[in-house]
Amino acid sequence: MTVKPFDNRDGIIWMNGEFIDWNDAKCHIITQGMHYASAVFEGERAYNDKIFKSEEHTKRLFKSAEIVGIKIPYSEGEINEAKDELISKMALSDCYVRPIAWRGSQQMGLSTSNADINVAIAVWDDWASYFKIEDRKAGLKLITSPWKRPSPDTAPCEAKASGPYVICTMSKEFAENKGYNDALMLDYRGYVAEGTGANIFFVKDKEIHTPIPDCFLNGITRQTVIEMVSMNGFKVIEKYIKPEEISNYDEAFLTGTAAEVTPIQSIDEKLFQTGEDTQTFKFMKEFHDLVRS
Repeated sequence: MTVKPFDNRDGIIWMNGEFIDWNDAKCHIITQGMHYASAVFEGERAYNDKIFKSEEHTKRLFKSAEIVGIKIPYSEGEINEAKDELISKMALSDCYVRPIAWRGSQQMGLSTSNADINVAIAVWDDWASYFKIEDRKAGLKLITSPWKRPSPDTAPCEAKASGPYVICTMSKEFAENKGYNDALMLDYRGYVAEGTGANIFFVKDKEIHTPIPDCFLNGITRQTVIEMVSMNGFKVIEKYIKPEEISNYDEAFLTGTAAEVTPIQSIDEKLFQTGEDTQTFKFMKEFHDLVRS
């Protein structure tokens, strides 16, 4: 299958306050953000011309920037307006939205005292999910990653920052090289944390258990799903989950902007229930309807 590269496309990108041709949205190889991971970003989705939880995502972008010391030279309102206008100019109804802010080429090295800040927004419509639709229907196969989520005093866990994602990239590569769809990541204490790019939930009867997000991102989709299933009469329990407790659950699923609600078929040797008769399948459908309502 031919993969369409992201650096050579038709379209428009919003960059530093201007709408420019997609292929002109470039930065220099000597860029502080690339060499030292000085960047924060968001992953958002638009459904029927409207970005789901757009303001919440922008607030998190600014919070992430504040945590890592980046001062975005635009207001939240200007970013929200730019996102909407870009989607309109690209004539996309359903699409993925990627705002990003990074330190540029004005200063190189670990010091950031004179660094310039760049901001860009891109949207595209060929990234429907991190996972193939056939894999989502069957349920994902996960393997436990050898890499762990770090302690919150060693990494900015409340920021959606580019640096910590290298752990996710290595875990994803580990899983795919072994024939799995994704990896289960444990935290620095050995508790269940999340997938490589999505939060995780476990189902047992009318209870849903999910890890406490104290060293990984409390996803906006995660929060939405907790509210959604709670309104349906499920008791959501946030707790520390040991790997050996996974075998106690009947179903499991991932949540995220790109993943939405995605069933898990197995984690290592543990098999979970999947299919149209499961609660997870009902959650998938309900979330699908919710974001498009």
